[in-house]
This record gives sequence, C-alpha cells and structure tokens, in this order.
Amino acid sequence: MKGVIFDSKEFTVHDGPGIRTTVFFKGCPLRCLWCHNPEGLSPEPQLMVSQNGCLHCEACRQPCSHPQCQPYGRCILACPKGLLQIAGKTVEAKELARELLKQREFFEISGGGVTLSGGEPLMQPDFLCELLDELHPVHRIVETCGYAAPEIFARILGRCDAIYLDIKHPDEEMHMRVTGKSNRLILENLHQLQDSNLPYVIRVPLIPGINDTREILEKIILLVSKNRGNLEKIDFMPYNPFAQAKYEMVDIPFLYEKPRDNDLS
Repeated sequence: MKGVIFDSKEFTVHDGPGIRTTVFFKGCPLRCLWCHNPEGLSPEPQLMVSQNGCLHCEACRQPCSHPQCQPYGRCILACPKGLLQIAGKTVEAKELARELLKQREFFEISGGGVTLSGGEPLMQPDFLCELLDELHPVHRIVETCGYAAPEIFARILGRCDAIYLDIKHPDEEMHMRVTGKSNRLILENLHQLQDSNLPYVIRVPLIPGINDTREILEKIILLVSKNRGNLEKIDFMPYNPFAQAKYEMVDIPFLYEKPRDNDLS
C-alpha cells in the first residue's frame, strides 16, 4: 500500500512514552478553526511558498523541465533562498516501516516507539493498517480525531498498542461550528475505544473562546468518566499561536480569532 505523509520527526517526547518517531499523515476530515498543521489538511501533496525573505527575482516563474515541478506551474528548485517546498510525499508502507525500524534499538531502550499522527491517519485506513502490521512488535500509537467509520476505527484498535484521541468540544452544535463536522462519530468511536480495553489518552486542545471554560472542560471530563475503560490520562494542551504563518504558505485563510484579554473577563 502507498500513502501520503507530510513529515516525520525523530526523537519526539510529547507523543507517547519514551523516545519516539512521529509520522504525520496527509489529509483530515475536520476543518478546525485553530488547526496548527494546515499543510496536513489536503490529502494531496501541495506547494508551500514562504514570502518572508522573497527577492522577487521571478526565478521560480521561469519554465523548467523538472518532473516534480510540473504539477505546480513553478520551479520549486530555482529559488535562491529555498522558499518553496512541497508538503507531502507518497511512500510505500513496507519501505516506510523499514526506515522506522532502523531505530528499533532506541525505541526498546527508552520504552518508546512510533506514533502515527496527522492530519488524520484514519483517512488512509489501508495504508495505516499495513504500516501498523509492518511495525510490529515496536510500540505503536495512533493519534486521531476519531472522525471515521466505526468499522475503520475497529480495524485500527486491533493493530496498535494505544490510542491518543482528541476531544475538541462536547456539544454537537458547537463542534459543527468550529470543526465543520458533527461529533457523533467521534463519540461513537470513543465508546468503542472504552469498551475495547485498549490503553488510551484523551487530548483536549485548549482554545480560548471555544472550549477553555470550566463548564465545558467539566463536560468533557464527565463524558470520559462515564465509562473510563483503560484511560491513562487526559491531556489539556495549550493553544499554539504560531501556526498562522503556515496558512499563508499554503494559501488558506486563517479564520480563528483569539479573544483579547479584556474579552475574557
């Protein structure tokens, strides 16, 4: 199976226990207003252009014959400052697993492993399943928003060692407003996860003005505590304010507006 990823980071320490490598899958079904990886939203490779430091020399606009440049109508190799890059590449599951397993000794010594994140890895279920199988017996975590058909979610539960599941908002109407999708599938998969007895972590991004009130956080805790299953912890993650520049690079409007301090009083 082939899939599309947009990054792979070694020696990560915030995506599970021990020393880990985190692989970021392209494509996501949600459109969270605050998303800090806009280059992971589209399922296809895409051009990223940084305007910071551009010399306006037009070198990238000149015709070229490089095969990798043809889909984008610009020469991605010509920029003297290297301001053009492609977010996303197609890889084979077996080959990617072979590269990741070269670090197996580090994983085993540190109690770490591989974390598969995104974007949303469940958007590429066949590629994800094959990769998980090829990585066995390395410790495998799937980070997911949970928005997937229950049968796809079930396939993943039987192949990984833990799930890190995002809960953005407990109320369906508000979830629809800030992510573009209902949370019904997510909650259905949460219940499936709890009944599976697989270890899992709930992750809650704290977004000012959206879900960072005591009332909403108590709702999330209550939602999870009704059937804890094999819950390890709930992570409350601070908002990342540095993503806006990446939106400009992939030509996507940044729609989230953080409330001013006096708006929160």
